[in-house]
Amino acid sequence: MFFATEASYNAIETASLWVRNYFGYFYLYLGFGCVLALLLVAFSKYGKLKLGKPNTKPEYSLWSWIAMLYSAGMGSGILLRAVQEPVFMQQNPPFISNLSNETLALEFTFYQWGITAWAFYGLFAVVVGYALHVKKKKVRISATIEDYLSNKGVKNSVDVITIITTVFGLIAAIGLGTTQINGGLNHVFNADFGITTTIILCVLISTIACYSAWQGVNKGIKIFSKLNIIVTLIILLFIFFTSDTKEILVSFITATYHYIIDFIPISLALGDYNPGLEFLTGWTFYYWAFWLAWAPFTGIFIARISKGRTIRQLLLGVLIIPSIGTFFWFSVFGTSAFNLIETWGTYNNEFGNVFSSIFVFFEQYPFATVLNVTSIFLLISFLITSVDSAVFVLSMFTDKGSKNPNKTHRVIWSVFILLATIALILLGNIKANINVLEAVQRLLIITSLPFAFFILVMFFFFLKDVYKKGELK
Repeated sequence: MFFATEASYNAIETASLWVRNYFGYFYLYLGFGCVLALLLVAFSKYGKLKLGKPNTKPEYSLWSWIAMLYSAGMGSGILLRAVQEPVFMQQNPPFISNLSNETLALEFTFYQWGITAWAFYGLFAVVVGYALHVKKKKVRISATIEDYLSNKGVKNSVDVITIITTVFGLIAAIGLGTTQINGGLNHVFNADFGITTTIILCVLISTIACYSAWQGVNKGIKIFSKLNIIVTLIILLFIFFTSDTKEILVSFITATYHYIIDFIPISLALGDYNPGLEFLTGWTFYYWAFWLAWAPFTGIFIARISKGRTIRQLLLGVLIIPSIGTFFWFSVFGTSAFNLIETWGTYNNEFGNVFSSIFVFFEQYPFATVLNVTSIFLLISFLITSVDSAVFVLSMFTDKGSKNPNKTHRVIWSVFILLATIALILLGNIKANINVLEAVQRLLIITSLPFAFFILVMFFFFLKDVYKKGELK
């Protein structure tokens, strides 16, 4: 990438488009299949199986558990897209519908951030959680298949691809997150902070994340996760109570109802619910590939913190609780943004920039500066929880699958992630005509493809395991 930047970018772009064109609908069907399979398992007799011994109590309270899984699973993305995505969907409806553009916009946003996204995470979480807490395997994706596929080369390949995908996912997240933070600082201070500020932000985030991962799950990661959720709720409630609360609640209920009713045709892009290949490629296929790319690390982290919970508790908790929270979040910000556009009379793409839309939105509210500064703090904190949980999981991978990896591994991974991110940001700055962060996102689409097939194999062996064990009474 240093010596043949443009050629590298073109190769990645071509490969990612090939994956999305030829396997896009496969991603779509896989997402729907994951939701269906997990609901069937959750409500079957297998849902009673506990991840651990029968008398094992949950290691974390429900509040701590939800805070950690939500911070690791979504994080800064909900701030990045809070206003920009619902407004884009309102201005560019995905398909012709009898619903209002506002309801359809929220419904489709729910679809892309809802149960299907969490189903990818939940599938990895339950399979790895079973291997970890019931079969007493080491913390590695290959541990889920080693009883059936013992070939060392296959097992190592699975683990290496997992590590590579996680690293690229993390670099993309830090790069996007720091770019948005930089955009927020420029907006708040009416300044033009450049690449130096972005690099300083990377160093700051990686250093704090390293400290958090060093402290472990109970001290560092749990504290930052709870802090994130509290600050997020404060911002959410402030916007909710200073906007049209009745209209927001009606929008939330209406869009959620239609999301549930239309879930099957939207998930399979059937008939009138098919937005077309171009729209799906730009949005849904990309999202599904992105969630899938993050699924191994997020799923393993959720599995790590879910000891003592039943399969039913894990699956329904992962599928439903974060989804409802996300739906309400987008209803508050989306509906409020729609009302602002209606008040303005005309819309000149004020919310079109994904990196600055949330800050432009806050400018329309009381205490705009406080909201913007708080959001910048929250973006930093969300990035820290994504990085520290990923560093912790990567350390588990490379420290022979240990549940509490050596602290040296945590430091090495933190330093490596920081250097890799800085290298990519510098590269993007030197070659102004190439967006390297976009290239990393496209790379995720390529690296997630093996997991799209592997997830089927992994889940099949999981079902075989729980059926064979006969541990349910």
